[in-house]
Amino acid sequence: MRLVVFGASGGVGQHVVKLALQQGMKVTAFVRTPSKLQISHPFLHIYHGNALQADDVAAAIKGQHAVISCLASSKGLKKSTELGRMVENIAFGMQKHQIKRIIYVASAGIDGEIPGISGKMMMKTLKYPLMDHRHAVDTIVHYNLDYTIIRPMGLTDDAPIGNYREAVEGIPERGKSIARADVANFIMKTLLDPKYIHQSISIAN
Repeated sequence: MRLVVFGASGGVGQHVVKLALQQGMKVTAFVRTPSKLQISHPFLHIYHGNALQADDVAAAIKGQHAVISCLASSKGLKKSTELGRMVENIAFGMQKHQIKRIIYVASAGIDGEIPGISGKMMMKTLKYPLMDHRHAVDTIVHYNLDYTIIRPMGLTDDAPIGNYREAVEGIPERGKSIARADVANFIMKTLLDPKYIHQSISIAN
């Protein structure tokens, strides 16, 4: 299988690249700053590009079997449409090259689904990133792609525990966080299991 990973130099993205290579897949790592990706492998192609440039994105998607997005906005908690615009480029590139399968890592809270007072406070703090992720997800759905949307709880750099709890509706009960490495494990699981197509799944340790 041939994959392109957007956001490959990020915390989740690097784990995804390593796992895919370990499974014998050919990986195109799409990055703005190649020096941030400290991985070397004969099946790894590093594509130096900008996801806000449609031509860069389409060129990286050509010839792939699937797309994985671990993109994050560079604007932090500020108002931004960056994620939405990048995903519009990805969806257009997939349509152009007739690629259907995409896994998109969003965030818990894009559906207003985190319960309780603390959940409301968290979603208020993350208001603008969640709006941007929501725009991205709506774009993916609009393009009629074979998507899986992943909504992780708070990301940590903890060691992976090798399992996670899943929830289609809302979030896993009392879910608070999940290791980035476990998110990557779940990404690879969904990639190979068709039951996750057209699903939006929240995960937590």
